Amino acid sequence: MPDFVIPAPTTPSIPVSGGGAFPVRRVYCIGRNYAAHAIEMGHDPDREAPFFFQKNPNNLDSTGEFPYPPHSSDVHHEVELVVALKSGGSNIPLDQALNHVWGYAVSLDMTRRDLQGEAKKQGRPWEIGKAFERSGPVGPLHSVEKVGHQDHGRIELKVNGALKQEGDMNQMIWKVPEMISYLSEYFELQAGDVIMSGTPSGVGAVVRGDVMEASIEGLGNLVVKVV
Repeated sequence: MPDFVIPAPTTPSIPVSGGGAFPVRRVYCIGRNYAAHAIEMGHDPDREAPFFFQKNPNNLDSTGEFPYPPHSSDVHHEVELVVALKSGGSNIPLDQALNHVWGYAVSLDMTRRDLQGEAKKQGRPWEIGKAFERSGPVGPLHSVEKVGHQDHGRIELKVNGALKQEGDMNQMIWKVPEMISYLSEYFELQAGDVIMSGTPSGVGAVVRGDVMEASIEGLGNLVVKVV
């Protein structure tokens, strides 16, 4: 082991249903992966090449609370399926991609929409709107052995009991195997990598005191309070 000159940071992780924790190496997020969401964000829903941005591993948070972030007055919810990889590689063939998946979870890609919008206008990266502290609330991971592969099923989000987002995972423009295979052409994927797979339409703002309830069929609910 190297002789670190400062204490080594802790390894970010996601709790696992039934016990244990999944260590997180990187977090890849695909943009505009549901046609209806692409339309509501002002884009053509036709199948264009996928694009990705990143959150930081320690942005993922399982405390059940989301602190409203500074420098924003327009923070949006985005319910998403998380895909956790147990292995990886480069140039992974499409028909082998699912072999690298350890499991799945419910998550939220919380977004400072006003800051993201300003970054888009100026042609700048999105991290200031996407990769802030605790911007990725996440529920427990469920292993493939227990829940199978998630290629269809209802995905939804309620705020204070009112339905805001709904869809089916079969509406993804780029499916899970395609995301893995495509990413592996540009990055060497490894165990511990996580993919956030996009959100259906209905994204909207939250305020302090709101309670968000995200759910994906077969993966349970994730309840998060905005504080």
